[in-house]
Amino acid sequence: MINSNLLAVVESALADTASGNWQKPIVMFVCNILALLVLSRVIWHPHVGPKMPLPFPSLFNNVSVPAFLASMSAGHILGALMILTLGIDKYI
Repeated sequence: MINSNLLAVVESALADTASGNWQKPIVMFVCNILALLVLSRVIWHPHVGPKMPLPFPSLFNNVSVPAFLASMSAGHILGALMILTLGIDKYI
């Protein structure tokens, strides 16, 4: 049998996340695109390995899959830090 207190906690947690906040995904998207644009030119060997099929190869420096994954990882770290430091729920 499920405890009613547990159901209340789960219901309140789902209600908070279900409403959502549209600023967080926008900040994360911008941070990922900026990381891809900057880091694809800064990585030492961006063309080693299979190429990533991106829509504008010259814009994104025609990066390889490992360079793309590294840029996206750095973009997610940057985006998470931006969201936490900006306090999206309070200021934006």
